[in-house]
Amino acid sequence: MTLTQKTANATRLAELAIARCRALASFSEDMGSLRRTFLSLPMRDVHREIAAWLAPLSMNARVDAVGNLRAVYPGADSSVPRLLLGSHLDTVPNAGIYDGMLGVVLAISILEGLEGRHLPYSIELVGFSEEEGVRFGIPFIGSRALAGRIDDELLSKQDSAGISVRKAIELFGLNPGEIPDAVIDKNACAYLEFHIEQGPVLESLGRPLGVVEAIAGQTRMDFLFTGRANHAGTTPMNLRFDAMAGAAEWIVVVERTARTIPGLVATVGAVETRPGATNVIASEARVSLDVRNAKDGLRNRAVEQLTRDAQEIARARGLSVSSNVRMNQPAVPMDATLSSQIEGAVREVGCEPHRMASGAGHDAMILAEKIPSAMIFLRTPNGISHDPAESVLVDDVAKAIECGLQLLDQLSSQPLFHPRTPRA
Repeated sequence: MTLTQKTANATRLAELAIARCRALASFSEDMGSLRRTFLSLPMRDVHREIAAWLAPLSMNARVDAVGNLRAVYPGADSSVPRLLLGSHLDTVPNAGIYDGMLGVVLAISILEGLEGRHLPYSIELVGFSEEEGVRFGIPFIGSRALAGRIDDELLSKQDSAGISVRKAIELFGLNPGEIPDAVIDKNACAYLEFHIEQGPVLESLGRPLGVVEAIAGQTRMDFLFTGRANHAGTTPMNLRFDAMAGAAEWIVVVERTARTIPGLVATVGAVETRPGATNVIASEARVSLDVRNAKDGLRNRAVEQLTRDAQEIARARGLSVSSNVRMNQPAVPMDATLSSQIEGAVREVGCEPHRMASGAGHDAMILAEKIPSAMIFLRTPNGISHDPAESVLVDDVAKAIECGLQLLDQLSSQPLFHPRTPRA
């Protein structure tokens, strides 16, 4: 196939991939917008649609015990190593149509681009049932199952209707007792995930594809500033103990601090005051803090400094402040060898790669606990995601398909992807 023919074929597959994402977006729990949560009824339609796309590739789709859609494209023989390709099929409320879904659809497009060729390794497509954490407040249920990290505590989590994860599995017609069978095959040797960037970096650089070096570590905390409620009209400014004013001063410090530390992002996304009346000085202000960076040491030092800042501001204003940590997720580096292979593939298809960290969490961070994992980002126009305005460019999707096909061929020469003694 000539270069012109390869480009034309990639463009055709890209246009089809985008059309398929639109088709999957029609399966929603809400009228007029996209919302598809863990094991909701529309997920059955998604499974059926994807299974139909896989049938011409002689791939038989199955649904494991937590609702992940899985299908294997065979390699030379049944004992060869297995590469996992995929992403998630659930969404946030009022979602865009490419977050997660594009990664699954791109995997199918790349398999179609092989045109019947079989490699020294098999390829397993995975459409994860849950990544966003919307229904049960805990993310990555799908990939946790592959990593063997589903326990009774998780299965007992309940949604807003009082339905547990275990019950949701049963209501979908699946058997929680078979969850151990969802753990990745002993021959699984690596995981690759294509995903939209969900941010503006690649667009600002004019590059269609990025190589994810690490998924940022994340700290989530709550701070409670406590002062004294009083009448808003009769209390002089110099005699106030305003919890909201203290929190507001600290919020500005959070932003200023983050701007001075390369790669750090810090966000106060939720503020709640008590008593919450327009004519009453706030006695309490509860605020959230979300701090992320690919370097754990830097992130931890920033959190410590911001905690000290909160204490100093409170003391100067005659307030008290307390804090608690809700999440402390270490950064997850992607596999260096796979990332180098991706970088080479991006160059081979005529793009200048950009190495970057992901500020958002992804299924790759869970699979990385078990097998070498890596991610390829696609440019997100205007940096918009988790919104109906989320979009992609046909040319970028085509380059991702070309990159994927190039990468599969490169991996064919890597020792990791050749038959070996199975793991015990």
